[in-house]
Amino acid sequence: MTYTLPIETDRLTLRRYVESDYDDLLKLQSNPDVTRFLLYDPKTPEQVKETLASRLADVPMDGPDQALTVAVIQRETGQHVGEVTLFVESFDHQGGEIGFVFHPEFHGRGFAAEAAIELLRLGFEELEMHRIIGRLDAANTGSAKLLKRLGMRQEALFRQNEFLKGEWTDEAVFAMLRDEWIKRS
Repeated sequence: MTYTLPIETDRLTLRRYVESDYDDLLKLQSNPDVTRFLLYDPKTPEQVKETLASRLADVPMDGPDQALTVAVIQRETGQHVGEVTLFVESFDHQGGEIGFVFHPEFHGRGFAAEAAIELLRLGFEELEMHRIIGRLDAANTGSAKLLKRLGMRQEALFRQNEFLKGEWTDEAVFAMLRDEWIKRS
């Protein structure tokens, strides 16, 4: 599977991580408001170094359980505003999953939607995926609204599906098919 980076939009550049992104990634992944709905707690500086090392690795996207995570940079300022990820769930079934994490100070500006649309485009048009899902803690209403704005539909609500951070959480699953993407585009 091949894909083209960086991706340029009107306001953003989606690119591979570089060593100098460490401080921004630390600011993102150590923030309890950011990690509230994620699978991990706020990370230590050492854990963020490990995360950055994995982000710097060249990901060929040539097998299941691969992920492409790119830094989202505001073009006007050069500021790191967040990251988006496209996971390969299954090559046989041409399935993927999208995820996004943004600095709270950049919420409400449309950056997450602008970046996520490009990852959906990459998944459907360049990687020829048939179906892309978005999974999230059902209490994360902001992300659910974003997935709906992207044209994804909610397909499932799994009650008390995961035990995270000391409590049972509900999981919502949204999805889009390539045919739906083509119609939307």
